[in-house]
Amino acid sequence: MTQDTAHSSLTAGNLPLEPNAFIGREADVEELTHLLGVARVVTLCGAGGIGKSRLAVRVATQVADGFPGGVWLVELAEAVPGDQIVPRVAAALGVGAEPSRPLAETLIDALADRRLLLIVDNCESLIEECARFCRMVLTVCPEVRVLTTSREPLRVAGETVWRVPPLSLPGADAQNPAGSEAVRLFIDRAGAASRGFAVTDQNTAEIASLCEALDGMPLAIELAAALCRALTVEQIHARIRDRFRLLSAGDRTAPARHQTLRATVDWSYQQLKEPERILLRRLAVFTGGWTLDMAEQVCSGNGLCAEDILSVLCGLVDKSLVLADAAAAGETRYRMLETIRQYAAEQLDASGEEGPLRQRHRDHMVGIADRVHRLIVRHPRPTWEEICPQLVLLDELQSNIWAAVRWSADTGDPESALRLLVLLRWPTIAGGRFTPADEWLDRLLETEPALLSPRVRGDALALRGQVAFGQGDPDTAQVACAAAAELCRTTGLHGPLSGALAILAWVAIYQRRPEAARACLDEALEAVRKVDDPWHEMVIRSMEGTLALSEGRAKESQRSFEAALAIAHELDNHWAEPVALIGLAQVAWLRSDLAEARAYYEQALDLLQDITSHWQTITCLSGLGRIALAQGDLATARVRLVESLRLCLGTGQRLGVARRIETLAQLALAEEDDRRAVRLAGASAAIRGSMCGAFLPSGFGARMEELLQPARTRLGDALVAQLWAHGQEMTQEQAIRYALQDDEPDGEQATGPPAAARGPVAAPLTTLTGREWEIAELVARGLSNKAIADELVISPATAARHVANILAKLGFSSRTQVATWVIEHNRA
Repeated sequence: MTQDTAHSSLTAGNLPLEPNAFIGREADVEELTHLLGVARVVTLCGAGGIGKSRLAVRVATQVADGFPGGVWLVELAEAVPGDQIVPRVAAALGVGAEPSRPLAETLIDALADRRLLLIVDNCESLIEECARFCRMVLTVCPEVRVLTTSREPLRVAGETVWRVPPLSLPGADAQNPAGSEAVRLFIDRAGAASRGFAVTDQNTAEIASLCEALDGMPLAIELAAALCRALTVEQIHARIRDRFRLLSAGDRTAPARHQTLRATVDWSYQQLKEPERILLRRLAVFTGGWTLDMAEQVCSGNGLCAEDILSVLCGLVDKSLVLADAAAAGETRYRMLETIRQYAAEQLDASGEEGPLRQRHRDHMVGIADRVHRLIVRHPRPTWEEICPQLVLLDELQSNIWAAVRWSADTGDPESALRLLVLLRWPTIAGGRFTPADEWLDRLLETEPALLSPRVRGDALALRGQVAFGQGDPDTAQVACAAAAELCRTTGLHGPLSGALAILAWVAIYQRRPEAARACLDEALEAVRKVDDPWHEMVIRSMEGTLALSEGRAKESQRSFEAALAIAHELDNHWAEPVALIGLAQVAWLRSDLAEARAYYEQALDLLQDITSHWQTITCLSGLGRIALAQGDLATARVRLVESLRLCLGTGQRLGVARRIETLAQLALAEEDDRRAVRLAGASAAIRGSMCGAFLPSGFGARMEELLQPARTRLGDALVAQLWAHGQEMTQEQAIRYALQDDEPDGEQATGPPAAARGPVAAPLTTLTGREWEIAELVARGLSNKAIADELVISPATAARHVANILAKLGFSSRTQVATWVIEHNRA
């Protein structure tokens, strides 16, 4: 600390006045205030720049009234090894030396009967000296409390170590980023640095992102905020990649190691022993986190034995350069703040070890992925209790996975990168991690085919198709899986062939080509039986159920899903079982058995609690929302549907977003908010159109018609057309924001958008004309095209054209579907 010290009296203490506002940490201050009431020695531990000293002073200010002997600050910031702590403490308390008597004895006598709080700041410089002094005080001074700050614990009996966390970040409160501690600190310090600084909606988002990049580290945030005197927030954020060069002009009166970000980290690095320096820089190959086993496998060798990793790693944890997080899959997960990791990465690059370390890291990631893949698909199957911890660990290692893929691609090894992606196929699909998988697959599949093994290329093409279909891009899915199928047929790769054919069947179902879907599934089933792969057989049985469901064959669909569920039970796999349970829920919905549908969805959701399976979870939440809507429980429907949409946002599933917004439009209609319902319906149709062009999925037009007809009755055709056009003009981000909020979109009044401002508007494309409604009624009566022509005195060709238009608008593939829909519509 460098602030001027204010002495009011010998017993009042010497706490410095705070130079500016103390921002955030209200809960931390409250907890530490309580802790000082029960603990004799409390050590605030944390990395340099995390705010230990400032927090210690704030806490001391809060508890000062409870110490009649005063609160005294002893600063060791400028101490060097060999200095002694006793003279510094004595000087701070005004205790003078006595002739022929050790100063320590005089000091202890002065402290013995006084109730005071002693703050010893920056103990790491004299850690051994501080530990001995605290032990002495604890032994003979019962009323003295000691609050120390240090980058590592003192490790003395009676010490309570309290790790100082970073400031809270906006990630936990994305709806109110300005409420986070980190953003509040930046705004306060930026306002002090520049009188012209103003907070806007746009720069608040930039500030939030900048604070995330700086790990919520107060020193880094204050250094960045000070730059607002010369740069905009956007400029600072754009340059933060080179944070050590950028954040290099701090408080001139601060200790040299706190004037720049680099100096702060440099000082910590220089205090390390050589094995600690070696391990710290090698740990930079991990992105996001690692386990002890990973560190031992990747970072040992060349001066650092595997058996020594644990003790060295513990030393880095003690010195606050490595953080020990909560356990994942039964193992402690370690990580570094990004500022520390970037510094360590610079040291790794300078050491010349980076290439071999990156390769070992990549190979270790491939080994983990291979182990997880074998757990999922091997026969005989392990129990779910064996599989689940590995999946949880894999979730924690996503950043490492993508780093390994990137390194392999950048160093000219596309085969290894693709193999890693293929091994993680099921976690990628179930977790909805379509981005960045799609980008990497596209890049890596541009490799000359001769440079890739047929197996890896075939699997990668099939995965690309599956990712594309999950993103609502059936055209890309079809191209990729057709190429995969052709390659696998010519090379006899039956396993990848079955996977590619299953996706092609899925695409054909979506495009209402049931014959093509049936042919693909038959060939896929034949291929999968040649390789004894129950997992893929379960997928194919589920696809058979989906095909039958799309054609309204409920009994056949149920048999297929029950067959899939039986295989899933045998596999004891909580990814596989929900696939079949969701299918059975959809069959129950088709039969209008809402209670059974809800039971299946809830059973599936229970199985998904402990794993990341966004795609299936989204489907379950949405299904439960639709059931609640159908039963008139609008409050539950909203909770489920909003939760489903929020989960969709992080998966890149545009089709899923469109479907959720469509269902929220149905909810708005049930809530008698017709304007909102039509806007949301238009926005949903626009998102679908941006993906699929003019092609509409099965039943889409019928759902739109059911939604729009009541609104047209109450609002009139003209206003519905205007509202629809406004929804169509929304971006996906605007549509999502509108769907999640209760207010009207910006600039819109309750009467809807003014037609004059928008020009002519067209009615929704799904709207049936009066003549088409008339013909749909005749189709429902079972009349053929010729009979319709006779009834209406039109030509059979005209009747056929009208029927084709009705099928296209409603999104149906058969007259039976039209008839069923008309009957249900009229009944409603």
